[in-house]
Amino acid sequence: MAGPSPTLTRGTTSLDKTLKKSEQVAADVQRASDNLAVVSTVLEQELPDEVQVGEVAQAIEHTSQLEEKLAQSAEKLAEVNAALSEEIEKRLEVTAERDESQALAEQLKARIRTQATSDKR
Repeated sequence: MAGPSPTLTRGTTSLDKTLKKSEQVAADVQRASDNLAVVSTVLEQELPDEVQVGEVAQAIEHTSQLEEKLAQSAEKLAEVNAALSEEIEKRLEVTAERDESQALAEQLKARIRTQATSDKR
């Protein structure tokens, strides 16, 4: 039986590499979000209320907003990665089915040639 198409194999390998990079980015974003959440919590809890005014209050609020945005981005990346993983899996399945069909077609062609040779005798 013939192996997978070199073009599809290269495409799937490329998608696999893209997925791995995207998963690394998602993990980095999630870590940054977690770290920022810790920083925000420490600032809010450790700084006295009388200090949490003006620019300090704005910085604490901004830190909290950034953490939320990073968390949302990490969530979206996880969704994209799941969709990419599904696409890779579908392509592998389609390739396997195509390869099976091609192998069956080759077998049928061989039988037809054999039958045609037998009929000539």
